[in-house]
Amino acid sequence: MKSLISIFSLIVIFVQTLFSQSQSKDDEINQLKKLNEYLEHRLDILEKRIDDVLWFERLKDYAFIDKVFLTGPPKWKEKNPTALGAGNPLKFWSYVFIPKGIDYSKKYPLIVLPHGGVHANFTTYHTHIIKEMIAQGYIVVAPEYRGSTGYGKSFYESIDYGGLEIEDCDAARKFMIENYEFVDKNRVGIVGWSHGGLIALMAVFDHPEDYKVCFAGVPVSDLIARMGYYDDSYRQLFSADYHIGKTANEDVKEYKKRSPVWNVHKLKTPLLIHTNTNDEDVNVLEVESLIRALKAEGKKFEYEIFKDLPGGHSFDRMDTKTAKEIRLKIYKFLEKYLSPPNPFKSIDDINKAAYR
Repeated sequence: MKSLISIFSLIVIFVQTLFSQSQSKDDEINQLKKLNEYLEHRLDILEKRIDDVLWFERLKDYAFIDKVFLTGPPKWKEKNPTALGAGNPLKFWSYVFIPKGIDYSKKYPLIVLPHGGVHANFTTYHTHIIKEMIAQGYIVVAPEYRGSTGYGKSFYESIDYGGLEIEDCDAARKFMIENYEFVDKNRVGIVGWSHGGLIALMAVFDHPEDYKVCFAGVPVSDLIARMGYYDDSYRQLFSADYHIGKTANEDVKEYKKRSPVWNVHKLKTPLLIHTNTNDEDVNVLEVESLIRALKAEGKKFEYEIFKDLPGGHSFDRMDTKTAKEIRLKIYKFLEKYLSPPNPFKSIDDINKAAYR
């Protein structure tokens, strides 16, 4: 009997040792994951600061460039709702581009330009777009809305895709009107591609009186459909505890609320939509559903579905002749409603803007 008890005791000690070792390894793995996450955010901050230097270097001869700090609505999810500062307006940065040589006694049109990406930021990828806009006499504000990268973990986890990020972008519009007398509040347009296209659409749906025109390029249009054709790693960006916190299957209503295709009845603003059949990011089926929904509501808008153009998701933002021809169409559409002082008439004007 004693020998059995001794054997049992040894087994218990052995199991406890194994469990302790396993627990130790789990703790180490979790610590490494946290360290890696911390380093990723630190690298994002470094990358953003380097890119800010590039912004000033690339555009210093063409525009006055600023990066302004402003506020949007409070976070929609607080980790600790009773903590000091909880419920305060969320602070975020916005880029401001003002063409050099403008007459400050006159009024100029404004373009709000939200960036794309679930978690991304406004990078010098957009340099040629900004050059083209300021060459026409547009003032541009590009908000780094909640969830953008390059501003740390807390800001990253403030993401509210299709939600309060829309109000951040509208806060940038209001900021420009309130702080720059030469901005014409009656000539404001919003332009966005991909996630930025979703923001552009939702902004004019929610604030129809404040925007004279909207361009939505390859816009994310239906989050429910998107959750269906994307993988788990993408879905987890939305179902994360700090974000929506549920899958589309668990809360269809929440995902519908954040999707343009389910909000088309609110459209009152002149709208142009572009998409590409070989888009590798926003499947054309999403945009086709948006177009059908707008037609079903009897809305007036313009659209073009391009057939397998090189560049896929970026087909009209590249430096190719075809991309420039398509951007010229976009600019002519915006011109009808915003009347910039130096509208483009040809691709030659676009090329001159790149190298003037």
